[in-house]
Amino acid sequence: MDSITYNYNGVHETLTRIYHYIFFSFLFSVCKSQTENSVYICRTMEHNGMRPQDIPILLKVLLKEGEPWQYRDLSVALDISLSEISHSLKRSSLAGLYQEDRKKVARQSLFKFLQHGLRYVFPVHPGALVTGVKTGHSHPYYKEKFISGQELVWPYEGGDTRGQSIKPLYSGVPAAAQKDEVLYKLLASIDILRIGQSREIAAATSELEKYIL
Repeated sequence: MDSITYNYNGVHETLTRIYHYIFFSFLFSVCKSQTENSVYICRTMEHNGMRPQDIPILLKVLLKEGEPWQYRDLSVALDISLSEISHSLKRSSLAGLYQEDRKKVARQSLFKFLQHGLRYVFPVHPGALVTGVKTGHSHPYYKEKFISGQELVWPYEGGDTRGQSIKPLYSGVPAAAQKDEVLYKLLASIDILRIGQSREIAAATSELEKYIL
């Protein structure tokens, strides 16, 4: 049994690395049209890859759609520096997840990425027992739908729940979630996509679809 488990983990790790390579090779390959002679040039733009905080930033932009906002608004709401907000949106623009000129999220592209790529690009595993803020199936919305004896939390000194640690997409997630109930639900839904079971993933995907598409 130990050898089988070892082999499975090795295969899983290899497949994950292959997925990363294929996904980012595809995602950041940008084709530009040279109109003068109708020659299409495909080149890979300079890019350091998506970072976990890019996802909460895109979600916050999406939730602000229809109202004026500045980088400073995102910085305060998410506890992320102005420079990182700027760099993040440029990364997302190159990845095809954000329309920089219109200040809008590419909703279809973001949803597909969350649905099919998130758990491979930003995987997570439950850790030690800590005090924190409920996430995943432990979020109040999902707690009414699923019965589980396992509490999942983002580590946070101001939290009120003891459970297994789930590393958030970035350190400011617990504080940002407490400022915005909708963002909190979306981030908890995303954690379900990263670590949940089939029924939980189906419910979280449906909930994300309501807000993103």
